[in-house]
Amino acid sequence: MSAELDAVQAALAAEHAAVYGYGVVGGQIGEARRAEARAAWDAHRARRDSLARTVRDLGAEPVAANAGYALPFPVEGPDSAVRLAAELEERISGIYSDLVRATTGTRRGDAAGALREAAVRAVRWGGDNVAFPGLAERGGKDSATSAGATPSAGSGA
Repeated sequence: MSAELDAVQAALAAEHAAVYGYGVVGGQIGEARRAEARAAWDAHRARRDSLARTVRDLGAEPVAANAGYALPFPVEGPDSAVRLAAELEERISGIYSDLVRATTGTRRGDAAGALREAAVRAVRWGGDNVAFPGLAERGGKDSATSAGATPSAGSGA
């Protein structure tokens, strides 16, 4: 597989995890931020669908979503739901950073746009504001397999 296809597949896998994670966020978030969570969920679903098309355009079969994902911490109410949303966005920023690096042209522009959107959402959810979003976690965390959630046991991953 090419580096570009690998990066697109990793972004698709991360979007699957983000969609799952926002399902949890939506179930626990307070009414005041429910519309914001819904907008983020919709944005990640749209990115997921676009990435699946890109994988097919590159001649491969899109990676499937796992049956379930283990969350990085228990989500038990609005405060932890907000924290999860911020973490989802921070982690997916790293994936899109990799995609920017692995692509050119329109795909690079799309990846940069997705990186920017994730970084803005992370800050809005109360995440860290970093000069180079997506790069902070590159030092120790492997975000290639997750965007805030990891495959659960028995999910085939």
